[in-house]
Amino acid sequence: MPDYRERLWPSPWIYISSLLLVPASILVLAPVSLPAGIVTGVVLYLAVVGSLSLTAPVIEVVDGRLRAGRAQIPLEQTGAAYGADGDAARIERGTGLDVRAFLVIRGWVHGVTRIPVTDPADPTPYWLVSSRRPNELAAAINGSRRPRGVERAD
Repeated sequence: MPDYRERLWPSPWIYISSLLLVPASILVLAPVSLPAGIVTGVVLYLAVVGSLSLTAPVIEVVDGRLRAGRAQIPLEQTGAAYGADGDAARIERGTGLDVRAFLVIRGWVHGVTRIPVTDPADPTPYWLVSSRRPNELAAAINGSRRPRGVERAD
């Protein structure tokens, strides 16, 4: 069972705004054939919704590994992760971004989690992963990096 799992589904407003494909198709194809415009608009809308849904990445922490989309990394090769939301997340995605970082970013998800890579052979300094619950993802990564059966003394 995963320590953390999240699928980065598109926001509802993306699906709603994609509906504009239907009237746009009707407008373009109406001089030729109104039914063709309607059918084309519906097919385009379904194609967009299908592709957005099928390509939504899964962020998962399970069995000592972090999986973000199709990429994965062992947690023993990562440092202390931390979540960012609001202005801090905007800076992480913008002016604070290292061009060598590995990104799994979705524009409709505002929070991000930064996971440093400690493997000296890896040229990637860190992973930056979109998350709707960035602090929970960071806690799952940091908690899973500790050896099992070792309790924290506070």
